[in-house]
Amino acid sequence: MEKTFNLTRRDDGIAVLTMDVPGESVNTLRAEFSAEINELLSEIKSDSSIKGLVIISGKKDSFIAGADISMLDKCKTSEDAKTLSQQGHRVFFDLENLPFPVIAAIHGSCLGGGLELAMACHQRICSDDTKTALGLPEVQLGLLPGGGGTQRLPRLVGIASALDMMLTGKQLRPKQAKKLGIVSEVVPKTILLEAAIKLAKAGHKKAKPVKQSLVNRVLEATPIGRNIMFDQATKQVQRKTQGNYPAPNKIIDCVRVGMSKGIHAGLEVEARHFSDLVMTKESAALRSIFFATTEMKKEAGEANSKSVKKAVVLGGGLMGGGIASVTSTKAKVPVRVKDINEQGLSNALSYAYNLLDKKVKRRHMTANDRDNIMALMTTTTEYKGVQDADIVVEAVFEDLSLKHQMVKDIERECSKETIFASNTSSLPIGQIAEVAERPENVIGLHYFSPVDKMPLVEVIAHEKTSAETIATTVNFARKQGKTPIVVKDGAGFYVNRILALYMNEASQVLLEGQRIEHLDKSLVKFGFPVGPMTLLDEVGIDVGAKISPILEKELGERFVAPQAFDKLLGDGRKGRKSDKGFYLYGKQAKKGKKQVDESVYALFGLTPKPNKEASKLSQRCVVQMLNEAARCLDEGIIACPRDGDIGAIFGIGFPPFLGGPFRYMDELGAKALVETLQKYQNEFGDRFTPCDLLVKMAQEERSFYE
Repeated sequence: MEKTFNLTRRDDGIAVLTMDVPGESVNTLRAEFSAEINELLSEIKSDSSIKGLVIISGKKDSFIAGADISMLDKCKTSEDAKTLSQQGHRVFFDLENLPFPVIAAIHGSCLGGGLELAMACHQRICSDDTKTALGLPEVQLGLLPGGGGTQRLPRLVGIASALDMMLTGKQLRPKQAKKLGIVSEVVPKTILLEAAIKLAKAGHKKAKPVKQSLVNRVLEATPIGRNIMFDQATKQVQRKTQGNYPAPNKIIDCVRVGMSKGIHAGLEVEARHFSDLVMTKESAALRSIFFATTEMKKEAGEANSKSVKKAVVLGGGLMGGGIASVTSTKAKVPVRVKDINEQGLSNALSYAYNLLDKKVKRRHMTANDRDNIMALMTTTTEYKGVQDADIVVEAVFEDLSLKHQMVKDIERECSKETIFASNTSSLPIGQIAEVAERPENVIGLHYFSPVDKMPLVEVIAHEKTSAETIATTVNFARKQGKTPIVVKDGAGFYVNRILALYMNEASQVLLEGQRIEHLDKSLVKFGFPVGPMTLLDEVGIDVGAKISPILEKELGERFVAPQAFDKLLGDGRKGRKSDKGFYLYGKQAKKGKKQVDESVYALFGLTPKPNKEASKLSQRCVVQMLNEAARCLDEGIIACPRDGDIGAIFGIGFPPFLGGPFRYMDELGAKALVETLQKYQNEFGDRFTPCDLLVKMAQEERSFYE
């Protein structure tokens, strides 16, 4: 059996321990490595010729990417999980207590358990490579660092910085890590090992904590000051999580105990809290998202795929500019933006430039790198320089005749192999392909706004789309840093379809007299990043108005939007972009708290009524989304519950701690959900009729994830 850890003794007394998990592209820590590493540490301890140890990775671009998450799913009880944590504690203490300098030489991802191991070393040195990143992202899986991270990080960088890192899961670049004091040196990758050996030879010096701000130093110096820091952190966490995520408060508690009662008391609490969190439904849901996205990255698509060497984007608006930006910046593919006027082209260029320039200002990239990436983006007002495009992404207005014209133009101007991908948000792709001479090359590629931030794209194949077109488009989207889900053609596809019914129901609740801010807060408390009325203001009330009739025409009466909403557009209310919507913007808005534009109520002829219970309001809106998600699965719009969960979480911010609509429906139970829908059907009408699949599942007592 191949070893994971290999020890090389040098003539100068420095030993190099290389970690290289056989058959894997990255290193991860696993419980089964315990015996091998314990044996190695005993051997190292008893060898008097060793005067220093350097730990390095044998992988190309990964130090240690963290612990193997699949270990946690094997834990049947919290005691099993506690044993894992305590096992890590013992190994890292043995490492820390070696009688000579131990140096971690870091290149590539150093995350979670990888950083915990590095912090157990006496000093850390890292490469200046863009692939090097350090962090403790466990909170994103509903967990906390269980290998001593909650104790060693505060002692290394101070309480404030440690809490910031652990509560957000943020990853640091090499220069940030040095500034914070996590690493003592940043060097080119080519001399990383050499520099680490030099550091090991320099003697047994433990890294000194970096000086913090005066305020933080004063606060950390006394129990009262520390309590102020912990109380502030707790309030911020509550505001951000609405109490839906248990991990952040447990992280704070670990640090609090460790800093007041000592590291051993802190480690004891860390192991207990870690084991409790592993068994929570929130962590199980968040881990399911991690496994789903990992699985999706590995799925087929490469076989039939063609390489995209050049892309064209039609339309220089907000979406077009965003698509062009991720194509050049992330995919590193030359992109030509075509618009009918220079202003649109100028907007697209400035959009991409400003995003890159922010990175330059933060010193995450050089001005030279920015300019090289911008050189990949060119513009034109005519069909020039587009003939050799492998893919054309159309991002023009939601108008079928305009999109038909785009298809004809591209078939005339480009090659027979060029893919035409429409970024329509609601029009069926089959209808767009009706005028195509080569319908097999036509596909939907639906991005979400803002394109640079939203991780999802829907890849929509109509009946005649070829397998090669689908595979090429999926891989193009992945190169852009997106998570693609392939969905069947139909109005609204998947994400906008489930969102539309949720938004319509929220609008009905508003028109019954519920206050805008109470409605929004109710859904934020449920777990959405923003409330429905805030979302409508952000997306654009006019955009919603264009999509609604398409959905109603194609999918029926349940998609009828409240007519009263026509009054919003009649009053010039398009949302944030027109400085007029449900909330106050521009000069009317006061600094600080967001304020409702009270004149909306008069526009609807409403007098706000007393607030109804938040959970009842949120339930009424959410069950509409759940019902439609199940209907989409039944109709084959999405291939499986996993795609439906990822689509809703990454596309519209469905609460991640619930695991997505399908995992949430499994938690509720089909029978209970059908009963809730029937109750609302009796009260509000047939728009709440449970879909056939849910009724059948309720009768057969089945779940989506059997």
